[in-house]
Amino acid sequence: MKYLVTDSRDIRYNLALETVLMEQADLSEPILYFYINSPCIILGRNQNAYDEVNLAYVKDHDIIVTRRTSGGGAVFDDLGNVSFSFITKDDGASNGNFAKFTTPVLTALHKMGATGAELVGRNDLQIDGKKFSGNAMRLEHGRMFSHGTLMYDVDLDVIGQALTVPKDKIAAKGIKSVHARVTNLKPYFTPAYQHLTIEEFRDTLAKEILGVTDLADATEYVLDEATKQAVADLNAKVFSNWDWVYGKSPAAAIQHRQHFAQGTIDFRLQVTGGKITALKTYGDFFGQQDVAEFEQRLQGVRYDHEAVTAALADMDLSAYFGKIPAAAVVELLLRQE
Repeated sequence: MKYLVTDSRDIRYNLALETVLMEQADLSEPILYFYINSPCIILGRNQNAYDEVNLAYVKDHDIIVTRRTSGGGAVFDDLGNVSFSFITKDDGASNGNFAKFTTPVLTALHKMGATGAELVGRNDLQIDGKKFSGNAMRLEHGRMFSHGTLMYDVDLDVIGQALTVPKDKIAAKGIKSVHARVTNLKPYFTPAYQHLTIEEFRDTLAKEILGVTDLADATEYVLDEATKQAVADLNAKVFSNWDWVYGKSPAAAIQHRQHFAQGTIDFRLQVTGGKITALKTYGDFFGQQDVAEFEQRLQGVRYDHEAVTAALADMDLSAYFGKIPAAAVVELLLRQE
Protein backbone atom coordinates (compact mmCIF):
# COMPACT_ATOMS: atom_id res chain seq x y z
CA MET A 1 0.00 0.00 0.00
CA LYS A 2 1.27 3.46 -0.90
CA TYR A 3 0.58 6.53 1.17
CA LEU A 4 0.07 10.21 0.45
CA VAL A 5 0.00 13.23 2.76
CA THR A 6 -1.03 16.64 1.42
CA ASP A 7 0.20 19.92 2.86
CA SER A 8 -3.01 21.66 1.81
CA ARG A 9 -5.40 22.66 4.59
CA ASP A 10 -8.19 23.57 2.15
CA ILE A 11 -10.92 20.92 2.14
CA ARG A 12 -11.89 21.81 -1.43
CA TYR A 13 -8.43 21.07 -2.80
CA ASN A 14 -8.15 17.95 -0.64
CA LEU A 15 -11.43 16.52 -1.91
CA ALA A 16 -10.47 17.33 -5.49
CA LEU A 17 -7.19 15.48 -5.03
CA GLU A 18 -9.00 12.45 -3.62
CA THR A 19 -11.39 12.41 -6.59
CA VAL A 20 -8.60 12.69 -9.17
CA LEU A 21 -6.70 9.86 -7.49
CA MET A 22 -9.77 7.62 -7.50
CA GLU A 23 -10.49 8.35 -11.15
CA GLN A 24 -6.97 8.47 -12.62
CA ALA A 25 -4.28 7.06 -10.33
CA ASP A 26 -2.48 3.77 -10.82
CA LEU A 27 -4.29 1.58 -8.30
CA SER A 28 -2.21 -1.56 -8.74
CA GLU A 29 -1.55 -0.85 -5.07
CA PRO A 30 -4.13 0.85 -2.83
CA ILE A 31 -3.38 4.41 -1.73
CA LEU A 32 -3.76 5.53 1.90
CA TYR A 33 -4.35 9.28 1.76
CA PHE A 34 -4.34 11.66 4.77
CA TYR A 35 -5.41 15.29 4.93
CA ILE A 36 -5.99 17.93 7.61
CA ASN A 37 -8.45 20.76 7.05
CA SER A 38 -8.86 24.30 8.32
CA PRO A 39 -12.37 24.87 9.77
CA CYS A 40 -14.94 23.60 7.28
CA ILE A 41 -18.23 21.82 6.83
CA ILE A 42 -18.42 18.97 4.34
CA LEU A 43 -21.92 18.13 3.14
CA GLY A 44 -22.89 14.72 1.86
CA ARG A 45 -23.59 14.54 -1.87
CA ASN A 46 -27.38 14.68 -1.48
CA GLN A 47 -27.79 17.08 1.43
CA ASN A 48 -29.49 20.48 1.43
CA ALA A 49 -27.01 23.11 2.62
CA TYR A 50 -29.80 25.40 3.76
CA ASP A 51 -31.14 22.75 6.14
CA GLU A 52 -27.82 21.47 7.46
CA VAL A 53 -25.68 24.58 7.93
CA ASN A 54 -25.99 27.72 10.05
CA LEU A 55 -25.00 29.94 7.15
CA ALA A 56 -24.74 33.17 9.15
CA TYR A 57 -22.44 31.54 11.68
CA VAL A 58 -20.10 29.96 9.13
CA LYS A 59 -19.85 33.25 7.23
CA ASP A 60 -18.99 35.20 10.38
CA HIS A 61 -16.35 32.64 11.39
CA ASP A 62 -14.78 32.05 7.95
CA ILE A 63 -15.73 28.39 7.88
CA ILE A 64 -15.51 26.84 4.42
CA VAL A 65 -18.59 24.96 3.20
CA THR A 66 -18.29 22.40 0.41
CA ARG A 67 -19.87 19.17 -0.73
CA ARG A 68 -18.22 15.80 -1.28
CA THR A 69 -19.09 13.28 -3.98
CA SER A 70 -19.94 10.52 -1.49
CA GLY A 71 -23.17 10.15 0.46
CA GLY A 72 -23.73 10.37 4.20
CA GLY A 73 -24.22 13.34 6.49
CA ALA A 74 -22.56 16.68 7.14
CA VAL A 75 -19.39 16.82 9.23
CA PHE A 76 -17.38 19.64 10.76
CA ASP A 77 -13.59 19.58 10.52
CA ASP A 78 -10.93 21.84 11.94
CA LEU A 79 -7.20 21.61 12.58
CA GLY A 80 -7.86 19.13 15.40
CA ASN A 81 -9.14 16.50 12.95
CA VAL A 82 -7.38 14.07 10.63
CA SER A 83 -9.19 12.69 7.59
CA PHE A 84 -8.17 9.41 5.97
CA SER A 85 -9.10 7.80 2.67
CA PHE A 86 -8.45 4.32 1.31
CA ILE A 87 -8.39 4.62 -2.49
CA THR A 88 -8.46 1.28 -4.27
CA LYS A 89 -9.97 -0.92 -6.93
CA ASP A 90 -13.52 -2.11 -6.33
CA ASP A 91 -13.31 -5.84 -5.67
CA GLY A 92 -17.08 -6.25 -5.99
CA ALA A 93 -17.56 -7.00 -2.31
CA SER A 94 -16.66 -3.71 -0.62
CA ASN A 95 -19.72 -1.55 -1.26
CA GLY A 96 -21.11 -0.68 2.17
CA ASN A 97 -18.45 -2.74 3.94
CA PHE A 98 -17.19 0.00 6.24
CA ALA A 99 -15.71 -2.58 8.61
CA LYS A 100 -13.15 -3.54 5.97
CA PHE A 101 -11.68 -0.05 5.90
CA THR A 102 -12.21 1.08 9.49
CA THR A 103 -10.79 -2.05 11.14
CA PRO A 104 -7.12 -1.07 10.55
CA VAL A 105 -7.92 2.43 11.82
CA LEU A 106 -9.59 1.05 14.95
CA THR A 107 -6.67 -1.31 15.55
CA ALA A 108 -4.31 1.67 15.50
CA LEU A 109 -6.54 3.66 17.87
CA HIS A 110 -6.70 0.72 20.28
CA LYS A 111 -2.89 0.65 20.39
CA MET A 112 -2.94 4.33 21.35
CA GLY A 113 -5.23 3.53 24.28
CA ALA A 114 -8.73 4.11 22.88
CA THR A 115 -9.63 0.46 23.42
CA GLY A 116 -13.38 1.14 23.49
CA ALA A 117 -13.44 2.59 19.97
CA GLU A 118 -15.77 0.61 17.70
CA LEU A 119 -17.82 0.70 14.51
CA VAL A 120 -21.47 1.35 15.36
CA GLY A 121 -24.40 1.28 12.98
CA ARG A 122 -23.69 1.59 9.29
CA ASN A 123 -20.76 4.03 9.21
CA ASP A 124 -19.94 5.72 12.54
CA LEU A 125 -16.98 5.13 14.83
CA GLN A 126 -17.86 5.68 18.49
CA ILE A 127 -16.42 5.44 21.96
CA ASP A 128 -18.56 5.46 25.11
CA GLY A 129 -21.60 5.95 22.88
CA LYS A 130 -20.21 9.14 21.35
CA LYS A 131 -19.19 9.60 17.73
CA PHE A 132 -15.66 10.63 16.78
CA SER A 133 -15.70 9.58 13.12
CA GLY A 134 -18.12 9.55 10.20
CA ASN A 135 -17.37 7.47 7.12
CA ALA A 136 -18.60 7.40 3.53
CA MET A 137 -17.81 5.72 0.20
CA ARG A 138 -17.87 6.34 -3.51
CA LEU A 139 -17.67 3.65 -6.20
CA GLU A 140 -17.39 4.26 -9.93
CA HIS A 141 -16.04 2.36 -12.93
CA GLY A 142 -14.43 -0.38 -10.87
CA ARG A 143 -12.64 2.07 -8.56
CA MET A 144 -13.56 3.40 -5.14
CA PHE A 145 -12.62 5.24 -2.00
CA SER A 146 -13.74 4.86 1.59
CA HIS A 147 -12.99 7.92 3.68
CA GLY A 148 -13.58 9.13 7.19
CA THR A 149 -12.79 11.72 9.84
CA LEU A 150 -10.99 11.29 13.14
CA MET A 151 -11.66 13.88 15.84
CA TYR A 152 -8.50 14.12 17.89
CA ASP A 153 -8.85 17.60 19.40
CA VAL A 154 -11.68 19.35 17.54
CA ASP A 155 -13.38 22.47 18.99
CA LEU A 156 -16.64 20.80 20.05
CA ASP A 157 -18.33 24.09 20.89
CA VAL A 158 -18.28 25.12 17.25
CA ILE A 159 -20.02 21.98 15.94
CA GLY A 160 -23.38 22.68 17.55
CA GLN A 161 -23.34 26.25 16.27
CA ALA A 162 -22.14 25.58 12.73
CA LEU A 163 -24.31 22.57 11.98
CA THR A 164 -28.09 22.78 12.11
CA VAL A 165 -29.30 19.21 12.54
CA PRO A 166 -32.96 18.53 11.58
CA LYS A 167 -35.16 17.72 14.57
CA ASP A 168 -36.37 14.36 13.27
CA LYS A 169 -32.82 13.03 13.01
CA ILE A 170 -31.96 14.12 16.53
CA ALA A 171 -35.15 12.56 17.91
CA ALA A 172 -34.51 9.30 16.06
CA LYS A 173 -31.19 8.90 17.85
CA GLY A 174 -32.69 9.66 21.25
CA ILE A 175 -30.42 12.57 22.11
CA LYS A 176 -30.91 16.27 22.71
CA SER A 177 -28.09 18.03 20.91
CA VAL A 178 -25.25 17.64 18.46
CA HIS A 179 -22.73 18.40 21.21
CA ALA A 180 -23.95 15.43 23.29
CA ARG A 181 -23.29 13.00 20.44
CA VAL A 182 -19.65 13.70 19.61
CA THR A 183 -16.32 13.48 21.40
CA ASN A 184 -12.60 13.78 20.82
CA LEU A 185 -10.22 10.83 20.95
CA LYS A 186 -7.48 12.64 22.87
CA PRO A 187 -8.87 12.04 26.39
CA TYR A 188 -9.14 8.30 25.70
CA PHE A 189 -5.51 7.82 24.69
CA THR A 190 -2.73 6.80 27.04
CA PRO A 191 -0.62 9.76 28.27
CA ALA A 192 2.03 9.16 25.61
CA TYR A 193 -0.52 10.05 22.89
CA GLN A 194 -2.37 12.90 24.61
CA HIS A 195 0.09 15.66 23.73
CA LEU A 196 0.66 15.01 20.04
CA THR A 197 0.40 17.71 17.42
CA ILE A 198 -2.21 16.93 14.81
CA GLU A 199 0.58 16.05 12.37
CA GLU A 200 2.15 13.69 14.92
CA PHE A 201 -1.21 12.02 15.44
CA ARG A 202 -1.60 11.61 11.67
CA ASP A 203 1.89 10.14 11.29
CA THR A 204 1.45 7.78 14.25
CA LEU A 205 -1.77 6.54 12.70
CA ALA A 206 -0.11 6.12 9.30
CA LYS A 207 2.78 4.12 10.70
CA GLU A 208 0.45 1.77 12.57
CA ILE A 209 -1.74 1.14 9.53
CA LEU A 210 1.21 0.74 7.15
CA GLY A 211 3.12 -1.46 9.58
CA VAL A 212 6.33 0.60 9.64
CA THR A 213 8.24 2.31 12.44
CA ASP A 214 9.42 5.12 10.15
CA LEU A 215 7.42 6.60 7.27
CA ALA A 216 10.67 6.75 5.30
CA ASP A 217 10.28 2.98 5.00
CA ALA A 218 6.82 3.30 3.42
CA THR A 219 6.18 3.84 -0.29
CA GLU A 220 5.01 7.37 -0.95
CA TYR A 221 2.65 8.18 -3.82
CA VAL A 222 4.18 11.12 -5.69
CA LEU A 223 2.01 13.57 -7.62
CA ASP A 224 3.14 14.53 -11.10
CA GLU A 225 2.44 17.90 -12.71
CA ALA A 226 -0.46 16.58 -14.81
CA THR A 227 -2.19 15.34 -11.68
CA LYS A 228 -1.65 18.64 -9.89
CA GLN A 229 -3.23 20.50 -12.80
CA ALA A 230 -6.17 18.09 -12.91
CA VAL A 231 -6.75 18.71 -9.19
CA ALA A 232 -6.67 22.49 -9.64
CA ASP A 233 -9.13 22.28 -12.54
CA LEU A 234 -11.54 19.99 -10.66
CA ASN A 235 -11.38 22.17 -7.56
CA ALA A 236 -12.41 25.23 -9.55
CA LYS A 237 -15.09 23.39 -11.50
CA VAL A 238 -16.68 21.47 -8.64
CA PHE A 239 -15.62 21.81 -5.02
CA SER A 240 -15.20 25.60 -5.05
CA ASN A 241 -18.24 26.09 -7.29
CA TRP A 242 -21.25 27.75 -5.62
CA ASP A 243 -23.73 25.76 -7.73
CA TRP A 244 -22.19 22.46 -6.64
CA VAL A 245 -22.27 23.40 -2.95
CA TYR A 246 -25.61 25.18 -2.68
CA GLY A 247 -27.44 24.33 -5.89
CA LYS A 248 -30.72 25.73 -7.02
CA SER A 249 -33.54 24.21 -4.98
CA PRO A 250 -37.16 24.60 -6.02
CA ALA A 251 -39.49 26.24 -3.54
CA ALA A 252 -41.15 23.06 -2.32
CA ALA A 253 -44.92 23.07 -2.01
CA ILE A 254 -44.67 19.55 -0.57
CA GLN A 255 -41.99 18.16 1.71
CA HIS A 256 -41.79 14.58 2.93
CA ARG A 257 -38.89 13.71 5.19
CA GLN A 258 -38.14 10.56 7.19
CA HIS A 259 -35.19 9.14 9.05
CA PHE A 260 -34.72 5.40 8.41
CA ALA A 261 -32.17 3.13 10.05
CA GLN A 262 -30.26 3.20 6.76
CA GLY A 263 -30.35 6.98 6.29
CA THR A 264 -32.57 10.05 5.93
CA ILE A 265 -34.56 10.96 2.81
CA ASP A 266 -36.02 14.44 2.30
CA PHE A 267 -38.25 14.91 -0.76
CA ARG A 268 -39.17 18.43 -1.91
CA LEU A 269 -41.63 18.57 -4.79
CA GLN A 270 -44.06 20.68 -6.72
CA VAL A 271 -47.27 19.15 -8.03
CA THR A 272 -49.16 21.04 -10.73
CA GLY A 273 -52.31 19.74 -12.35
CA GLY A 274 -51.90 16.48 -10.46
CA LYS A 275 -48.43 15.83 -11.93
CA ILE A 276 -44.92 16.15 -10.49
CA THR A 277 -43.39 19.27 -12.04
CA ALA A 278 -40.34 19.64 -9.76
CA LEU A 279 -38.59 17.19 -7.48
CA LYS A 280 -35.45 17.56 -5.38
CA THR A 281 -34.08 14.80 -3.18
CA TYR A 282 -31.87 15.39 -0.16
CA GLY A 283 -30.54 13.09 2.54
CA ASP A 284 -27.60 11.16 3.93
CA PHE A 285 -28.38 7.83 2.28
CA PHE A 286 -25.65 5.82 0.55
CA GLY A 287 -26.74 5.31 -3.04
CA GLN A 288 -24.03 5.17 -5.71
CA GLN A 289 -26.02 6.61 -8.64
CA ASP A 290 -26.87 10.29 -9.01
CA VAL A 291 -30.41 10.87 -7.68
CA ALA A 292 -30.93 13.34 -10.54
CA GLU A 293 -31.72 10.28 -12.68
CA PHE A 294 -34.45 9.25 -10.24
CA GLU A 295 -35.83 12.80 -10.16
CA GLN A 296 -35.83 13.10 -13.93
CA ARG A 297 -37.73 9.84 -14.31
CA LEU A 298 -40.62 11.29 -12.29
CA GLN A 299 -40.91 14.61 -14.12
CA GLY A 300 -44.44 14.96 -15.48
CA VAL A 301 -45.62 11.74 -13.83
CA ARG A 302 -49.07 11.70 -12.24
CA TYR A 303 -48.72 12.04 -8.48
CA ASP A 304 -50.36 8.80 -7.39
CA HIS A 305 -49.18 5.36 -6.40
CA GLU A 306 -50.04 3.59 -9.65
CA ALA A 307 -48.31 6.10 -11.93
CA VAL A 308 -45.22 6.56 -9.75
CA THR A 309 -44.80 2.80 -9.30
CA ALA A 310 -45.11 2.25 -13.04
CA ALA A 311 -42.56 4.99 -13.79
CA LEU A 312 -40.03 3.43 -11.42
CA ALA A 313 -40.74 -0.21 -12.27
CA ASP A 314 -37.48 -0.84 -14.13
CA MET A 315 -35.27 1.22 -11.83
CA ASP A 316 -33.15 -0.38 -9.12
CA LEU A 317 -33.82 2.10 -6.33
CA SER A 318 -31.03 0.62 -4.20
CA ALA A 319 -28.61 2.19 -6.67
CA TYR A 320 -29.91 5.60 -5.58
CA PHE A 321 -30.98 5.07 -1.95
CA GLY A 322 -28.71 2.28 -0.76
CA LYS A 323 -30.31 -0.18 1.64
CA ILE A 324 -33.49 1.82 2.26
CA PRO A 325 -36.28 -0.45 0.94
CA ALA A 326 -37.75 0.61 -2.40
CA ALA A 327 -41.30 0.34 -1.05
CA ALA A 328 -40.41 2.72 1.78
CA VAL A 329 -38.98 5.24 -0.70
CA VAL A 330 -42.18 5.24 -2.76
CA GLU A 331 -44.38 5.38 0.33
CA LEU A 332 -42.50 8.42 1.63
CA LEU A 333 -42.69 10.20 -1.71
CA LEU A 334 -46.46 9.74 -1.85
CA ARG A 335 -47.21 10.29 1.82
CA GLN A 336 -50.34 12.29 2.51
CA GLU A 337 -49.97 14.64 5.48
